[in-house]
Amino acid sequence: MILFFGTRPGKKKSKILVGVNCPHCGQTGTLTAVSQINYAHLFWIPIFKLGNTKFASCSHCKKGFYKEEFTPEMESAL
Repeated sequence: MILFFGTRPGKKKSKILVGVNCPHCGQTGTLTAVSQINYAHLFWIPIFKLGNTKFASCSHCKKGFYKEEFTPEMESAL
């Protein structure tokens, strides 16, 4: 019997962080956060979550921020 087991990412969810200043350039309302959940799957059916990846980027200065670099203001806006 062959079992197909593996991992793959789910759908990306984007959210514009309204009223949050970019820590790098100071512009307001230019940050967009992207969240993506990784799943373990069996026969291409998601079974359980493995983790959540979060990333934010500024459309003005093009600076990217990983989850560890989020400010408390960015966390509360999510």
